[in-house]
Amino acid sequence: MSQDYTSIFDLSPAEKLQLVEDLWDDLAATPEAVPVHEWQKQELARRKANLAARPVAKSSWEEVKRRIRSRYGRSTDPIP
Repeated sequence: MSQDYTSIFDLSPAEKLQLVEDLWDDLAATPEAVPVHEWQKQELARRKANLAARPVAKSSWEEVKRRIRSRYGRSTDPIP
């Protein structure tokens, strides 16, 4: 009995996105099963300490869009 197998690389873009979404949902269902490396824990601790030491002023979405547009020279591209 022969079976036809389809490679994930043969899937359409929409099918690939659905596969990624399904995999993500499966991982998110049991976050305790996802390994977190020591270097990742250290990086998170470093970022948390940095934020606590230097709190960032909140920016409005309009301000964030302005900074992005000025940085990348796309002032006419809409950002919802």
